[in-house]
Amino acid sequence: MKYYKPILAKLIFVTLILSSLLFFSQEKPFWKEIQEFKKLDKTNGIPKKPILFLGSSSFTYWTDVNDYFPGKTIVNRGFGGSRLLDLNRYADDLLNPYHPRQIVIYCGENDISTDNPTPAEVLERFKTFFGKIRQKYPKVPVAYVSVKYSPSREKFWPEMKELNELISNYLKTQKKATFIDITPVMNDADGRVRTDIFKEDMLHMKPEGYRLWAQVMAPYLK
Repeated sequence: MKYYKPILAKLIFVTLILSSLLFFSQEKPFWKEIQEFKKLDKTNGIPKKPILFLGSSSFTYWTDVNDYFPGKTIVNRGFGGSRLLDLNRYADDLLNPYHPRQIVIYCGENDISTDNPTPAEVLERFKTFFGKIRQKYPKVPVAYVSVKYSPSREKFWPEMKELNELISNYLKTQKKATFIDITPVMNDADGRVRTDIFKEDMLHMKPEGYRLWAQVMAPYLK
């Protein structure tokens, strides 16, 4: 009986640890995605001074992003469904390992369409994340890609337009900061959002949409 007590104690301890990890991963959204990024970094290594893409699914689905920008080294750490709240939550994990030459952000669309904040509140979320970047990388250029007008989220377009204006105006007050407006290139000759560059869900883009983005973004990438 004395022999089994230490074993039983160890089993209980291990069970508690595993239960805690499971609870932690369930309670914190996107915890699994962040751990996957860490595995990728460990397996593939981190290139020297990459351009770091951060944000939501519009970056996540751009799996061949390096093919669109020959001569650039891009590390894509977009994770689908994420909000600026999530970028703030995992800021250390998303920023610390990479020592980038530039950071490019696409995030905010999900904030507007998910939990009903005002554009001003989403701006504050962005300013918080921008501040975290500046604490870690004071001189690294930061570019923000404007929130796209996804047809499936048309009812949120007025808020998204206001958010784009707020972030654009804010970045004008900051050093080494750029607002990249992808709105015009996604419109047709009549100024309407092109639906043909979106997938059936009218939220995520086809390769043609990314080709248009690349045309606009290329001059801004370091």
